[in-house]
Amino acid sequence: MKEKDLQIIGQNALVDIKGHQTQVPAKVDTGADSSSIWASQIHVSKGGVLSFVLFDVGSPFYTGEVIERHSYQVAVIRSSNGEEQIRYKIELPLRVDGKLIRAQVSLSDRSKNHFPILLGRRTLNKKFVVDVSVQQYEKPKTISRGLRKEFKKDPHGFHLKYHQSN
Repeated sequence: MKEKDLQIIGQNALVDIKGHQTQVPAKVDTGADSSSIWASQIHVSKGGVLSFVLFDVGSPFYTGEVIERHSYQVAVIRSSNGEEQIRYKIELPLRVDGKLIRAQVSLSDRSKNHFPILLGRRTLNKKFVVDVSVQQYEKPKTISRGLRKEFKKDPHGFHLKYHQSN
């Protein structure tokens, strides 16, 4: 596939999680190796079935739907600051700015991030060309409960434009 045939996306995108949620904002990060999605209530049963809920109660995308996977991987993920975490990785069908792809994503707590989904270069490779000068969507104005608490702590009021009352 030639580069000119690839879809161009900006530094963020809207993602539909096939069968679960639509129009979820995602950060496009070519510096990140892998992709991740905000998940909570992550549990592996004695029978080896992984169950989780996408997002959490503080998110506008939270539905409370429990998702189960029999097929998953366990991986050690190293963050940009060098911290290592053990995470579960699953395959999810995603529609990124209208293009349907299969993506390997790790389940993580993204409650303190503006974007509940991060698209890393393995997901983007040979599917998209990223033009970082393009910001297709603003950072979400609705933020997680955890991030809201952080903003309230800011003594200078710098982040108050994002503040929402409980």
